[in-house]
Amino acid sequence: MDINLDNIQTILIAAACGALLGTEREIAGKPAGIRTHIFVCIGSALMMILGHAIVNQFQQQEVDSLLSVDPIRTLQAIVVGISFLGAGTIIHQKDEGVEGLTTAATIFLTAGIGVATAVGQVSLAVFVTVFAVFVLVLVGFIERKTENRKHRNDPTKS
Repeated sequence: MDINLDNIQTILIAAACGALLGTEREIAGKPAGIRTHIFVCIGSALMMILGHAIVNQFQQQEVDSLLSVDPIRTLQAIVVGISFLGAGTIIHQKDEGVEGLTTAATIFLTAGIGVATAVGQVSLAVFVTVFAVFVLVLVGFIERKTENRKHRNDPTKS
């Protein structure tokens, strides 16, 4: 069994990034929390690592020219799969409207972060993670303050 420490480090970084985003969602009481975001991030990182490994394996062998090995297909599959997962977090509630859009977006972003770690863009993955948490917290705070004002000025909410 061949253990690649770079791959293990990639998965651990992806897990940390996913956990950071998931923690904010968990604190906000959203349906997809820490575990979901960790799994999405490490899952997408794993798929890209495997995509690269397959390409490398086939490049080292003489392969029929009709065989096409393309890691972009792996990325496309991740996007499609994550889109379905994100759609599942969006709920339409009768009186409340649509909920879960931000969580769906963070799941999508988490997959991108996993891919970024897998292709060696660790600094970008960490920056995007920190920036996303900043946006979630800061904009969430602003939205809550704005919502409170709306309720204070709306006579039907009294």
